[in-house]
Amino acid sequence: MLSPASRRLTYSLAVLYTLLGAALFFWPDAMAPVFAWKVTPFMTMTIGGWSLGNAWLAWIVARRWDWRLVYTTLGYLWFFGALELAVVIAFADKLQLQHAIAWLYLGALGINALAALVGVADWIRLRPAVPAIGEPVRPFQRAGVVAFVVFVGFLALFGMAAPAGAIGTNGGIFPEAMSVFTLRSFAAFYLALAVAAGPLLMERRLPALLHHAFASYGLIVAITAAALVNVRLFDFAERPGGLLYIGAYLIVGLPLLFVFYRFGTGLRSG
Repeated sequence: MLSPASRRLTYSLAVLYTLLGAALFFWPDAMAPVFAWKVTPFMTMTIGGWSLGNAWLAWIVARRWDWRLVYTTLGYLWFFGALELAVVIAFADKLQLQHAIAWLYLGALGINALAALVGVADWIRLRPAVPAIGEPVRPFQRAGVVAFVVFVGFLALFGMAAPAGAIGTNGGIFPEAMSVFTLRSFAAFYLALAVAAGPLLMERRLPALLHHAFASYGLIVAITAAALVNVRLFDFAERPGGLLYIGAYLIVGLPLLFVFYRFGTGLRSG
């Protein structure tokens, strides 16, 4: 596995993202006006959902710290930090840094990027093995991974390329119009998810898939909760694309409960 320093940094991300996520998720009306850039309370709560999901993922990864299980979820954390920091740098002229919450957001991304640098250096130096342990991946399980990577990857690439006001960005799917800064931030999140799940397309054994789903489940729960709390903002009759936004998380999240019950979370089948 990777070094103790890399593990400590991963634990620190769990703490930082818990603090950030709690503030953004539970007090979005207060945090939105003073966040790092111009966002609405729903956007603030959604970013808080990412953060709480990241906290759960980082904690599970650091607790298990078994490369054969965590290599893709650790990769997600690394990609997330690097991509979101790149978005912040690209829109540095739009930042508003008068409040501590903005600095907490930037600090979390900075530590995340540091964790990525240390982790990649560890991987190059140590080259931990990924032994084939556990039940084999079944065709329907691999098909689920393919569908996830294709769908989320499409959302990411669209979000990275679409201009302001493009289809789906002006209330058509997410119920509020997004600035380009916010759109790119959402796209970076989706891109990290898609790229990190890519190696699972070649994964032959089930424990790594189960761990990835379990560690990522906090993201599904928190983001879905943010959408349901703000469901009044959706106009499904006039803008049915909102059903896609909420439905995608439910379609993924609900069947996974059965998967965890039937197959475990990665440890039991290892």
